[in-house]
Amino acid sequence: MTENLSAFLYLISSICFIMALKGLSSPDSARQGNMFGIAGMTIAILTTLAMPEVMSYGTILAGIVIGGSIGAFIARKIEMTALPQLVAAFHSLVGLAACFVAAAAFFRPEAYGIGTPGNIAVGSLVEMAIGLAIGAVTFTGSIIAFGKLQGLISGKPVTFAGQHPLNAALGLLLIALVIWLCVSQSPTAFWAIFLLALVLGILIIIPIGGADMPVVISMLNSYSGWAACGIGFTLGNSLLIITGALVGSSGAILSYIMCKGMNRSFFSVILGGFGGESEAAAMGGPGGDRSVKSGSADDAAFIMENASSVIIVPGYGMAVAQAQHALRELGDILKSKGVKVRYAIHPVAGRMPGHMNVLLAEANVPYEDVLELEEINRDFSQTDVAFVIGANDVTNPAAKTDPSSPIFGMPILDVENAKTVLFVKRGMASGYAGVENELFFRDNTMMLFSDAKKMCEEIVQALD
Repeated sequence: MTENLSAFLYLISSICFIMALKGLSSPDSARQGNMFGIAGMTIAILTTLAMPEVMSYGTILAGIVIGGSIGAFIARKIEMTALPQLVAAFHSLVGLAACFVAAAAFFRPEAYGIGTPGNIAVGSLVEMAIGLAIGAVTFTGSIIAFGKLQGLISGKPVTFAGQHPLNAALGLLLIALVIWLCVSQSPTAFWAIFLLALVLGILIIIPIGGADMPVVISMLNSYSGWAACGIGFTLGNSLLIITGALVGSSGAILSYIMCKGMNRSFFSVILGGFGGESEAAAMGGPGGDRSVKSGSADDAAFIMENASSVIIVPGYGMAVAQAQHALRELGDILKSKGVKVRYAIHPVAGRMPGHMNVLLAEANVPYEDVLELEEINRDFSQTDVAFVIGANDVTNPAAKTDPSSPIFGMPILDVENAKTVLFVKRGMASGYAGVENELFFRDNTMMLFSDAKKMCEEIVQALD
């Protein structure tokens, strides 16, 4: 295959990836976006395999079979609620792959046309070091994120005195090691960069609490893209450069959007961390000496059945209980009774961007019924019932009324403006931001203390 033809096919593949990103921006076109992504990756793989530099297909085919089998098994078995930690795990593999490629290029540079051992071009060494460092940070950072999301590690921020100065010192040391590598081309410098970046990946992520985990996921996605981009320069592979830049920039932009949606400083989230789970209050009871109004599934069914409009607000509690199918059934029954039903999605509901959209799509909730915050917020004041199922911080009025609150300024869903708020929750514990929700104690709020799935099923029975 000629160089011009391979470059052309790589260009086609890159266009497919761009179309994939465009398609994935909307639930309506997500399937089409996935097909573009599959087509682009297929073209990229076949083009690479057809290059004359590929001398043996045995190891490559073995890798494809093993990796493809593992991927297919995971895709079939994974629960939608576990997608955030799956994404984090996949990011770790991308980072590790970048480290492996960097090691291969450093110890066998002649195979990549960048020189010989001990005589590698300085530009290639810089690119290699960047890919190695970002890849190692992505690897360990993603493992920590996976552990927090999976519950293997506490979601609370892990902080200690002098944490920021230590990170800054290690960052400067990393730069010094890169310079050492470029000057000496020493294997010791190479592995020192790798080990130091592994440590930095841990130190950067452990102080970030559960409240900011959606930003962490998108940032790690960005890191994995930049790692691939750096390795693309080392290998002289235009497709890796373009694809890595696409993933890196889109992840960074998404992280910025998420920070804006949470009223966070982009750099404070990445460098400092915020939030974390607070100790749970007693199950099913009010916090402190403040009273709340609690009700049953029968009460909720009666109120919603006699409403003209209901807005459902899903949150991570719905995901944990896997209540999306029962919730869709509840919505369908209300629609059959002439009630207008819609779903309101906050941009940071759940543990990753689009988490609620994915779960609702899995339950076959019509796309046209699912609206984002800016599309539906003004409608709460004209809505009879806001049915909140496990969404805490994103509905907390303190974000608008309490300047001392850590979530002050964060855009929220204005559910308190509805005539009646039905709030499904296991107990009175705070959300990931550790802030008590004033909405629980409002006169128009009825608490439904129960598991989200169980409560939805009981309401469905009462409606039937």
